[in-house]
Amino acid sequence: MKTKNLFKGMLLTLPLIAAPLHAQNLKLNANNIDAIVKAMTLDEKATLLVGGPQDRVPGAAGATRAIPRLGIPQVILSDGPAGLRIDWTRKGTSATFHTTAFPIGSCLAASWNTTLVHDACAVMGEETREMGVDVLLAPGANIHRNPLCGRNFEYFSEDPVLAGNIAAAYIQGVQSAGVGTSLKHFAANSQETNRLEVDAIVPTRAMRELYLKNFEIAIKKSSPWTVMSSYNRLNGPYAQASRELLTDVLRTDWGYKGIVMTDWIGRRNTTEQIYAGSDLLEPGEDIQIKDIVEGVKNGKLNMKDVDIDVKRMLEFIVKTPSFHNYKYSGKINFEKGAQVAREGADEGMVLLKNDGGVLPLRNVKTAAFFGMGSYRTLGTGWGSGTVNPDHCVNIVDGFKAAGIACTPALKNIYEKMVEFADVRQEAEHESDWGWGLGRAQYPEITLNERAVTDQAKAADVAVFTITRQAGEGWDRSAGGDKGFNLTADEQQLLERVSDKFHKEGKKVIVVINSGSVINTSSWKGLVDGILLAWQPGEEAGHCVADIVTGKVNPSGKLPMTWPNDLMDHPSSKQFPTTAPDNDKVCRYKEGINVGYRYFETAGKAVSYPFGYGLSYTTFSYRDLKVKASGKGFTAQVTVINTGRVAGKEAVQLYVTAPKGSIEKPAIELKAFGKTRLLQPGEKQTLTFTVSDYDLASFHEAGSEWVADAGTYTVKAGAAVDDIRAHATYKLKKAFTQKVTDVLHPKQAL
Repeated sequence: MKTKNLFKGMLLTLPLIAAPLHAQNLKLNANNIDAIVKAMTLDEKATLLVGGPQDRVPGAAGATRAIPRLGIPQVILSDGPAGLRIDWTRKGTSATFHTTAFPIGSCLAASWNTTLVHDACAVMGEETREMGVDVLLAPGANIHRNPLCGRNFEYFSEDPVLAGNIAAAYIQGVQSAGVGTSLKHFAANSQETNRLEVDAIVPTRAMRELYLKNFEIAIKKSSPWTVMSSYNRLNGPYAQASRELLTDVLRTDWGYKGIVMTDWIGRRNTTEQIYAGSDLLEPGEDIQIKDIVEGVKNGKLNMKDVDIDVKRMLEFIVKTPSFHNYKYSGKINFEKGAQVAREGADEGMVLLKNDGGVLPLRNVKTAAFFGMGSYRTLGTGWGSGTVNPDHCVNIVDGFKAAGIACTPALKNIYEKMVEFADVRQEAEHESDWGWGLGRAQYPEITLNERAVTDQAKAADVAVFTITRQAGEGWDRSAGGDKGFNLTADEQQLLERVSDKFHKEGKKVIVVINSGSVINTSSWKGLVDGILLAWQPGEEAGHCVADIVTGKVNPSGKLPMTWPNDLMDHPSSKQFPTTAPDNDKVCRYKEGINVGYRYFETAGKAVSYPFGYGLSYTTFSYRDLKVKASGKGFTAQVTVINTGRVAGKEAVQLYVTAPKGSIEKPAIELKAFGKTRLLQPGEKQTLTFTVSDYDLASFHEAGSEWVADAGTYTVKAGAAVDDIRAHATYKLKKAFTQKVTDVLHPKQAL
């Protein structure tokens, strides 16, 4: 009897033994993902959805967790938007592991050149792959709602069409190298102050037209492997736990197929995050694995939702270099990186002022370089957006390489101050938070009248660098040495330099070494030329010299408005560093009145308008032709170089809508393009495609996109306020498209 029962028991347990034995022989590949999901235990599924530690690439931000039993490898994730950010030194070796510092996001966007952005980011992707990283945690595509946001330098524009298309080119470029990207920070992450908790209260129309449209464009055009959800709350729930955002909008409305990872945060409500559509919780804690397991067991989580996330994770993993056992070299091509970084910065720098054609400089042998940024030029911003390159060319060194020397006495003064500041920064880098510092903005010095007078006699020209650093975790203020306005010392020194040099009949050139907008209206009348150099990457000084000496004809144009006063932006009334009560709840009371949409509609003067930028040549626009084409239109315009030197022109296509059922901005960007390098007299015809959906505004009442029937004025321009050609497009029947009715504010604006 006992023998019979024992045999019967063995028969009953055979299937239980066979299943794990079969699973042990099962290894992940692109064609057996469903089988892998079925073979995984609940613990394994939970493990796959929670990030973990890694030691393969020192300095990488995070990783997934491996499940060796099923052939699921660990995947490495690393910052950042201006190039791969990893530790450049490692224990046990004297070797260094530098990577290229590319131009910041705003500089790339200022090129208005998607081909250039794609090609630069392809090299960025190659470096990511060769350093053993699977996913570059970039690009950041948030809208420049206000000039004070600390991370604006990482982002592209105040306009969603420009931001979305530049982001798409960035993603396509990086992913062409066989590694992934992470489009971030989804969504409405427009401030750093209290970024972990602040509730962004955004009207649904503004959300759809501005703060989601940029992501929508990028996702539909480039299919990023991953999307990173932001820290902040969005109309109530955390973005990381908003099913309306991560499932209804991202997947139902837009059809996104990749994974969503959280930004690096500690444990929140794990089950809410998984239910919302977060596939990967970073950086990951063991307790979150337990949360998922217990959530399924107690019914707070549906196994179906877990399996959906797991399947998406496996579909992502099989694309990675780690899954394919790629043998990365640990080396990069520094010459190639520097060349591409230089080309990108050359095309992104914006010439703001050039009185009397002072630039390019002619017959200049010696320059007096004022400002600490001339001697310690910022290539990137702070935080996860910084990079550890093997060099960063200072402006004074870039000019020296171009044949323009610095006056010795002034150089001696500044270099002593730089030496002192270097020691201080080195000490800060030894601290636990040194990873986020990047190259610091050094305190400015003051010079008396005699010193400036001596320089005015000794030099052929003055080059005055205004420097502003910004970064992750903090927002800028109106004043202070990193603020929107010049400090009193900066203003006084600039006035002194302007006075003394002009008395000698010599010119003053200002270089703005900043990733963010600053005030120019208080001082631009003092100087002869202004070059916005941004934070242009490791080749900074060479690029400034390229433009100023005429080796390169500037072709960059502003991706955001530069106001006369900070408070001219309606959002400044609610921004936390100007209105401290808005650190917990930030109300987007301005709605869609952001950037040029507000300034052009209100007729309010600005210092420099959206899309503005000077060239050393001139261009004419001719023969703007608009033709209905399916559900939208195509527009063609011919651009002719009417000047004396070769140059490129960024052409902007705007539309003014007919009066309809809701108010619309006076003008909106719908497409853009850039010519090739045109020789004098040469012309090129550019073609743009605009759909009826692109013309639509969001109607909150029906949760639908609507383009009213009527006549739309199509405008080709060199800037938002510099329209060169007009045409019309007649939409005979209103266009409508419904979307999910979600993301409504939970409290009054």
